[in-house]
Amino acid sequence: MAVSQASRDVITLKGSAAIVGEFFRYAVNSIIFQRGVYPMDQFEKIKKYGLMMLVLQEEKVKSYITTVTSHIGNWLETGKVQRVVLVISSVATKEVFERWNFLIETDRKVTKNGVSREKSDKEIMGEIQAIMRQITCCVTFLPNLEEPCSFELLVYIDKDFEAPNTWEESDAKLIKKAQEVKLHSFDTKVHKIDSLVTYKLDDIDV
Repeated sequence: MAVSQASRDVITLKGSAAIVGEFFRYAVNSIIFQRGVYPMDQFEKIKKYGLMMLVLQEEKVKSYITTVTSHIGNWLETGKVQRVVLVISSVATKEVFERWNFLIETDRKVTKNGVSREKSDKEIMGEIQAIMRQITCCVTFLPNLEEPCSFELLVYIDKDFEAPNTWEESDAKLIKKAQEVKLHSFDTKVHKIDSLVTYKLDDIDV
């Protein structure tokens, strides 16, 4: 009798870092589209993860996203990246309205000993797809952004890691009286990404 078994894909440190870096690029684009940070007509539809994703075409911001997420992808190979945070704030007052947190847990055995892990591409894609769908659904409970907003990316790294001179230290840009909602996670077996969004509660008189 023939016995069948689902194949597993070998996940290396470099391969996992590439998967996660690419995820961040599409996640950032999805968030800034869903939150209306830029006009809808500045986005282009691209099929990714079995979904229709929207990618910003404005050259300056597109270059910023590509550069930052490329750095993140490279730094993930060191195991020194702790989290990535997308901050949405008011253009006029700089008040922070939302913080999209992506917490990163790295398998230290992989970074130290160069071992690989196994997990199917299909499983990883399914987990990433669930996060992307949830980002879209978040607009149903997040407060409307009533004024022009901008975004920036913060990368939390270990203290012993030296970032390039083009990067500078930043405060955490925390939100007072914030509400927190945990989102889905995904795991390449080398990097695990837990996601959540914190947002400013509307001032409502009770």
